Amino acid sequence: MFKDYPDVMTPAEVARALGIGKASVYRLIHEKRLGCKYIGRKMLIPKACLVDFVQSARYTVANP
Repeated sequence: MFKDYPDVMTPAEVARALGIGKASVYRLIHEKRLGCKYIGRKMLIPKACLVDFVQSARYTVANP
């Protein structure tokens, strides 16, 4: 999953990977739904956090 992306991504790269806007990525981070690390003022998202976020969706989808 996401093997064409680097192991550590910027919010812009995560937005591209998920097909959403950067503002949505920042919202997910501030809501603590997507993990990130800061190096100085730079925000970086490990690919493992992105995979965890996507896989967690299977637990939140209601079964009909």
